Amino acid sequence: MDSDTLATLAGLFASAFLAATILPGGSEVVLYAVLARDDSLYVPALVIATLGNTLGALTSYALGRLVPQRYTPSARALDWTRRGGTPILLLSWVPLVGDALCVAAGWLRFAPGLSAAFIALGKLARYWVVAQAAL
Repeated sequence: MDSDTLATLAGLFASAFLAATILPGGSEVVLYAVLARDDSLYVPALVIATLGNTLGALTSYALGRLVPQRYTPSARALDWTRRGGTPILLLSWVPLVGDALCVAAGWLRFAPGLSAAFIALGKLARYWVVAQAAL
């Protein structure tokens, strides 16, 4: 890969990572733009966006684990997460709600590996839809 392609994918990673934290972001728009410009980057862009967004969500999960048990995160997110169990993290891609679900999952001490798998699967599905639209 040339340096322009690497820079493009690095920018996509940063956008996806930041969009999965409490910071606002539009990583879907970035992915769409990357693929609209160069559809040969389909697989690497899909992987990079999913990885960046998953790692960003896992940062929220880790922050939730750091919140002392005597403090309660968002009651609504906590209730949804308790009722839905780890599979609720498939919805981690939903704006605003997804961040709260990840923090709640960390606070509830959901299994990290299983949490990461559900987060990644949900994020991959969302980015796959965006990638398909860009082609």
